[in-house]
Amino acid sequence: ITMASEAVAVLLLVFLSGSTFGIKLEGNGYTDVLIAINPVVPENPLLIKRIKDMVSDASSVLFTATEGKFYFEEITILVPPNWSQGDYGRTKTETYEKANIVINEENRAYGDQPYTLQYGQCGSESRYTHLTTKFMLDDELIKLYGPRGKVLVHEWAHLRWGVYDENDDGQPFYKGAHGGIQATRCSVELYGFSYGDSRRTFLEPFFLRVYAVFLNCIILSFDKLLFMYTLKVTRFCSKKTHNREAPNAQNRMCDNRDVMDVIFTSSVDAKANVQPLKGPHPAPRFTVMQRGQRVVCLVLDVSGSMHGSRILQQQQAASLFLTTIVEDNSYVGIVTFTNYATTLKPLTVIHREESRTQLVNYLPVEAIGGTDICKGLKKGFEELCKDNGNTMGDEIILLTDGESELDCVSEVKESGAIVNTIALGPSANKELKRMSEISGGKYFYASDNLDQTELVNVFASLTTTNGDFTHQTILLDSSGMKRKGILNGTVSVDHTVGNKTTFLVLHESQSPEDIEIKSPSGQIYDFIDFQPSSISKTHSLVIQGTAETGDWTYTIKNTLSDQSITITITSRAVSEAIPPVTVKAYMSQQSIDGSKPMLVYAEVNQKGVPVILADVMATLESDAGDQYQLELLDNGAGADAFRNDGIYSRFFTTSKKGRYNLKVKVQRKDKGKNNGQVRLKRHSVAPYVPGYVIKGKSPIVMNPPKPPFSEDDLQDDVGSFTRTAIGESFSVSLPPDLNAEIEEDKVMLTWTAPGEDMDQGTGTVPNLFLNALIQSDLQIGAFTL
Repeated sequence: ITMASEAVAVLLLVFLSGSTFGIKLEGNGYTDVLIAINPVVPENPLLIKRIKDMVSDASSVLFTATEGKFYFEEITILVPPNWSQGDYGRTKTETYEKANIVINEENRAYGDQPYTLQYGQCGSESRYTHLTTKFMLDDELIKLYGPRGKVLVHEWAHLRWGVYDENDDGQPFYKGAHGGIQATRCSVELYGFSYGDSRRTFLEPFFLRVYAVFLNCIILSFDKLLFMYTLKVTRFCSKKTHNREAPNAQNRMCDNRDVMDVIFTSSVDAKANVQPLKGPHPAPRFTVMQRGQRVVCLVLDVSGSMHGSRILQQQQAASLFLTTIVEDNSYVGIVTFTNYATTLKPLTVIHREESRTQLVNYLPVEAIGGTDICKGLKKGFEELCKDNGNTMGDEIILLTDGESELDCVSEVKESGAIVNTIALGPSANKELKRMSEISGGKYFYASDNLDQTELVNVFASLTTTNGDFTHQTILLDSSGMKRKGILNGTVSVDHTVGNKTTFLVLHESQSPEDIEIKSPSGQIYDFIDFQPSSISKTHSLVIQGTAETGDWTYTIKNTLSDQSITITITSRAVSEAIPPVTVKAYMSQQSIDGSKPMLVYAEVNQKGVPVILADVMATLESDAGDQYQLELLDNGAGADAFRNDGIYSRFFTTSKKGRYNLKVKVQRKDKGKNNGQVRLKRHSVAPYVPGYVIKGKSPIVMNPPKPPFSEDDLQDDVGSFTRTAIGESFSVSLPPDLNAEIEEDKVMLTWTAPGEDMDQGTGTVPNLFLNALIQSDLQIGAFTL
């Protein structure tokens, strides 16, 4: 880098990376788009047809809106496991949890209104788009929200490109820079006039044949992005037509930039460099698939390095998984590996407590020998084949603390199995993350400190991912101490959970002197009420029936033995009719190189309804032992996109590279319904059309009213509750040796560049940005690389 004069500068090195959300752009076509139907939706062949019709229409709309650059090429439709009438293919790594678009029942926050769960920075991909069965099957809703294909493209802009709303129900009008009242809209090409009567005032744009209507100061704003709901306008808003004055989310979140600018300069597709197709786009190809019964094989490391506390940790965490987490009617097998692999227990169906206990008794307790991870994986695949002859859609849970050559990557990819990997301790193979990525699995790093609950928490998070939370085990809380003393605490059980509530105490050597659990009504459960296991060194208590709602306290006395003690509390939904409060934890990126801000997210809701005003604390710990605690906020400031949307977030900054794990603890104390009269704001939605005016005709043609909702209904009085969530582990790989030296009139920069995928592959050309306070008489010369 050469400069005409010396200056102090800060430069940011940007290395481009691909999407981590599954969707791929191959040429001009989007592939690996996953549309999943929730298990509560009844089987209906018409629904599948409507999905195909919607995507086909959307592909043409998308192609036109992006001037021939993008279309939908390959779509997978995932139907629920309980559908039985169709001839559905078997899934590989597709799960409901990974769906880009979900078809579900209406929820109380949005009704049947299409929306996208969006809370990232401008240009960042969103979590998913939500459509209801009524929206898909009832043609009357087309009048309210527009043609399904155009609605999907509108939501796709939120989902894929991180574009925000350009209308605003809360502020439908604003005073323009040159005077006069303006409608909140994107396009400056949309003009209109106003008229009214004694009851209401209307603004009637005459830009289109079918006009937008504003009723009782509630605006229907058709910007270029939203214009696509009409028949005439088919383009996204561009720099020429963008309304920079409008007080909307797009201008606020994206620095007043237009939609096309965000798509082609900031989104995940910004560097695709696609050229418009010269001819028509191909029709989308559809595959309809279904997940079978859960089939999982534990592949456990029993090499010499696992001796002592690590083999005990593995045994205790796996015991929790087998006794509490894995669902009824699942198939589970156990394989161990050192220099060779052994099947300890073939696939066994979980149908009674006896089968769970039997599996626990087969968990390994001794460790000796070397480490060959691939032999363990291959043996695991052999066991998975024994139920139906193949491994497609089955699961591996691989745990290891060591290093070994991974020469079986191609076999993992070809197996069609989901491989979840757990790295125990700082020496575990760093390539495990790659195994999970190529197989659609999850990657976790867990500390090997016995006073930590990380490994137990990881196994507790490995529930099925079919979208039905009412049959899943939910982690309420976990804590521990590493020396003798008294461990006590409080966990709140709310009315959405309470079935199979379990208190699991883990110890290192001898049993604690006393354990006391106290219910909200004062009932005492003490040491004799717990079921001990001398082999796995655990004591467990399962509350019979439904646990009382309220604060439960625990006290564990361990004053004689200097050992680590931990407690983990889990529960399940109180009934199928009451969805539980759930928490999901995410990082904005899974591989972090410093090119973008790191954000921590926690999503807290009850079947789509935001749970607000909770205390949310994130703990991030590296494999070097560095620990960070962040209070996540839902205040609409800083890293948080919207206030009171149930998405809690915070920026995370670190200069230390390594592997990090993520734990989020959520607590809320009952402060009464509404708890401060807050207002829940919908965003990233398909706008509702209250009515329209046909040119030359009157009066206004009104659509059916949008179903009313009460803010009280949206804020369910769940009372006090406690939840704990584990996010996937992530890696930080910052340029460690960036150095700047001034040589005469030049600043020389040197650094070691990472690869395309962390330290693997060849990195792309970096972008260099200069941020400097330079006097006006200084001249900046050319930058050379």
